[in-house]
Amino acid sequence: MRPHHLAAMTLVAAAALVAVPAGPAAAASSTSTQYVFTAFTNASESNMSVYTSTDATTFTVLKSSAYTPPSGLVRDPSVLHAADGYYYIAYTNNWTGSSFGVARSKDLLSWTYLTTVDVGVSGTLETWAPEWFVDPADGSINIIVSLSASANYDQFHPYRLKVLNSSFTSFGAATALGGTWANYIDTYIVRSGSTYHAFTKNETTKYVEHATATSLDGPYTFVSTGNWAGWGNYLEGQALTQLDNGTWRIFMDAYSAGDYYYADSTDLTTWTSKTEVGNGLSGVIRHGTVLHDTITTTTNQALAGTASGRCLTASSSNGVQATIADCAGSALQLWSYTTSGQLTVGGRCLDVYGQGTANSTAVDVWTCNGGTNQKWTRNVDGSYTGVQSGRCLDVKGAATASGTLVQIYDCNSGTNQAWTFQ
Repeated sequence: MRPHHLAAMTLVAAAALVAVPAGPAAAASSTSTQYVFTAFTNASESNMSVYTSTDATTFTVLKSSAYTPPSGLVRDPSVLHAADGYYYIAYTNNWTGSSFGVARSKDLLSWTYLTTVDVGVSGTLETWAPEWFVDPADGSINIIVSLSASANYDQFHPYRLKVLNSSFTSFGAATALGGTWANYIDTYIVRSGSTYHAFTKNETTKYVEHATATSLDGPYTFVSTGNWAGWGNYLEGQALTQLDNGTWRIFMDAYSAGDYYYADSTDLTTWTSKTEVGNGLSGVIRHGTVLHDTITTTTNQALAGTASGRCLTASSSNGVQATIADCAGSALQLWSYTTSGQLTVGGRCLDVYGQGTANSTAVDVWTCNGGTNQKWTRNVDGSYTGVQSGRCLDVKGAATASGTLVQIYDCNSGTNQAWTFQ
């Protein structure tokens, strides 16, 4: 929780050349990992940006200023991918007060404010850093949040609130975590085996410390204090994720220096020295969380429109607008959805013509060049949102006839914007 200096980040599309589509191949679907980083930045504590990575080391911007709340702040955004397919963030909505905010998104690009949650603890003056925790012991979804009744921004104590409904709008009574908590903020909990591990900032000494318990509600016993890991102090916003190989990675906001770091551990006890987050993010991002997310990739399958039952069909030439047509299994109808969010056919990419972002801009195929106009987010409702435009892959005029053109248009949950691999 504190302000700093911003560096700019951009993504640039390269020029493209014509490619010849390849012949059909066997269809397959598989899963892969992406790491999603949600954070506010030194530029603004009222906007949240989203970054993604395949290795939790090199993150690139998915969307800057992806969410602005209707009022207040969006500090310390914690991200969760729920069973309903939506992403949810919980965030600090003000420096003072007894509530935190919740918003959701189906694609990580467009976010909708959902609710403000009052913690219901009498005398609360500050409510900071709500963090999601899904308990492997019972599957419950919880918020761990730091509360204080002091007007001096001190004497914080961690509390737990349990999510009570599938719409994430109802929370149980706040329960204070057991143990001796003398002014700790930004408490982040993970469970390994039968042990709960809390990594929390001692707001008095400014060190990140480590406590453990056999129950989520505690009591917690501090096992590592002071400069136990050799990271130094003036670190906060610590958040953990587990890599595919089982290694734990902790991310930390060096708010005083304006840097961002990570360190690794195989046992949550012994840690590597801290390493600065690369790719221009250190010095830009502030307190956020990193989600280990699973995405599904699809290879060489027809992509059928829900409304029409007809298949997305590319032209054999670059720059020609795509259509829907009777599904025939031709090479120009066999699409793959890649780990980088591209829809490819015969080695070329589904492309928003001319990098346009306006409604009704044509969708064509073009040589893959890494541009954001060639990247699509697959949503829970079967729609595909263009990363650059924020608009959905759309069958023009909601028509169903063979030969109808495909474009981008405002996402509206219409069946002419829903697609299914088959």
